[in-house]
Amino acid sequence: MTEERLSNLAKVIEVVGVSSDSWEDAVKNAVEKASETLDNITGVEVVNYNGIVQDGKVTTFKAVVKIAFGLTNR
Repeated sequence: MTEERLSNLAKVIEVVGVSSDSWEDAVKNAVEKASETLDNITGVEVVNYNGIVQDGKVTTFKAVVKIAFGLTNR
């Protein structure tokens, strides 16, 4: 397989980001945390939002996201 073809390959993983502020921050947190161990992140897709409610207010925001990252030649 040529190096050019390898650069077109991507892997997708699903992770959950968490925030006490917003769903947007939960997505950002998921990507930032994933980038600590993954190189070449190329995209994110939000699959689902959910949260924890206490006393009628959302106190924990969760975002289930798919993160795509490019595979490289070893």
